[in-house]
Amino acid sequence: MAIVKNSTLNGKVIIFTAPSGAGKTTIVRHLITKYPDKIAFSVSATSRASRSHEEEGVDYYFMSPKDFMSKVEGGEFLEWEEVYENQYYGTLFSEIDRIWALNKHIIFDVDVKGAENIRIHFGDKCLAVFIRPPSLQVLVDRLKNRKTETSTSLRKRIAHVKKELTYEDAFDKVLVNDILEVTLKDAELILEEFIISPNLAL
Repeated sequence: MAIVKNSTLNGKVIIFTAPSGAGKTTIVRHLITKYPDKIAFSVSATSRASRSHEEEGVDYYFMSPKDFMSKVEGGEFLEWEEVYENQYYGTLFSEIDRIWALNKHIIFDVDVKGAENIRIHFGDKCLAVFIRPPSLQVLVDRLKNRKTETSTSLRKRIAHVKKELTYEDAFDKVLVNDILEVTLKDAELILEEFIISPNLAL
């Protein structure tokens, strides 16, 4: 969806994007733990139901589809997307302001459409990294092993994953998540080069 309005531009923005199950959340959590004084996680809003391990305001801001669309109409989202029917995801302007008030750079964990819209908004202040699984089958196996989907929702998610994998070339860097330890180290190097470098500091 189109971005609604501008937000004050400060600091740097790094996006990790990937199809569901590719490992972007694991990578982002690692980076936040390693660089807590430099970066903060942008918590997305969603209209989907929370899962048992998820916490309000930490993993997502959970809201009903009606409340979500009310905020859309009020111009409260930097970007938003209907990823599945009646399942909306988006980035609130208030979340950007919250992080920059902490004098930190922003790290995003979003789907590919959200990543594209965020890049448009922040321009050269932003670096977008696409996380690619070693193969489609590995990704499908990861989704199945989560055991969080019904057979119907799993089929929808796999179809969506196949589409998202075609976006790889649209982003600044591609990181193949095969051996996790290697992937995490590569992610650290990417972040340090773009954000932690002295000439890019806040």
